Amino acid sequence: MNDTWFQRYLLPGLVFQSAIIAGAYGSGRELAQFFLPFGPRGGLAGMVVTTLVFSVVLAASFEFARRFQLFDYRSFMQKLLGPAWPLYEVLYLLLMLLVISVIGASAGEILRDTFRVPTIVGIVGIMVLIAVLVFYGTPAVERFFAVWSLVLYTAYLVFFGWNMLQHSGAIVANLTTIDTRPGWFGSGLAYAGYNVAMVPILLFCIRHLHTRREAITAGLLGGPIAMIPAMLFFVAMIGQYQTLSGAADEMLPVTILLNAISGAGAGLFGYLFPMVLFGTFVETGTAMIHGVNERIDHALQERGRSLAPWPRAAIAVAILLSALVIADTVGLTALVARGYGVITYGFLLVFVLPVMTVGIWQLRKLESGT
Repeated sequence: MNDTWFQRYLLPGLVFQSAIIAGAYGSGRELAQFFLPFGPRGGLAGMVVTTLVFSVVLAASFEFARRFQLFDYRSFMQKLLGPAWPLYEVLYLLLMLLVISVIGASAGEILRDTFRVPTIVGIVGIMVLIAVLVFYGTPAVERFFAVWSLVLYTAYLVFFGWNMLQHSGAIVANLTTIDTRPGWFGSGLAYAGYNVAMVPILLFCIRHLHTRREAITAGLLGGPIAMIPAMLFFVAMIGQYQTLSGAADEMLPVTILLNAISGAGAGLFGYLFPMVLFGTFVETGTAMIHGVNERIDHALQERGRSLAPWPRAAIAVAILLSALVIADTVGLTALVARGYGVITYGFLLVFVLPVMTVGIWQLRKLESGT
């Protein structure tokens, strides 16, 4: 019971944010896909929907995992779905390959655009860093997520403030004059659907929660913790709405936004911010692969064995290489446009709906003693 207030209330949300950010809004491409088409106000409304879904599902999932002591996605889904639990694993493995494909391609593009180096430098760099983190296991992963999330928040606040100072007129004008288009609610729900599917892989951090109040509070805080940086990013995007709406698919929104700020320090920030984003790609890739390692380790523990550090790193490298082959074959834009939409509704049916119905029913049944 030596867990700190930070570990009990903030760490779960920061781990969730770390797991989703690269596949959710790190480069801005996903925000452009899911929110920008509905106008500035429609996009922000869709993001509110996403935040609410995050908070409710996180709270229910954290309490379910805490109450039944389920700290890896295999045991969690077995308790939730029974014999049908492999449906989640199939969807998760597809999502992991999709997201890591996006991460690898985006990392290469960001370093290429920022430092004019070959894309392979970013790809190899992210592979090495992820492999090192998963090698050292859960304590190293949690520490890195906590520290880098604080770095991320600082960078996003500076990024937001800079854009407000230089483009507040355009931001206000676009907010007030551009019409809201229908579909923002469904898009916000779909965006939440594929991101919240990451929750069962993050349960290693739920070991710090010991009461229902802690679990529910951590879950409710997790939604805003995950989405506030995305909202700051989107407000900055509103100032460049026309440019982003007509931008070529090859241009990352973050690159367009960085090119739009000027003044003393803009050049330096143009180098620092992409490096912060690169760290978020490491976070997400690490979280997804660490979740797989924890699932394998738990299965081995049932047989009296455990997963050693070197196999953890080898699994990471194998997953990364497979995902990067997919990214090179299909293309980044096609992955975002097609892959997320196909997988999202599967997770809504296989994870979100069950945890909000069967999961809550099981908790109430346990409490009533029946």
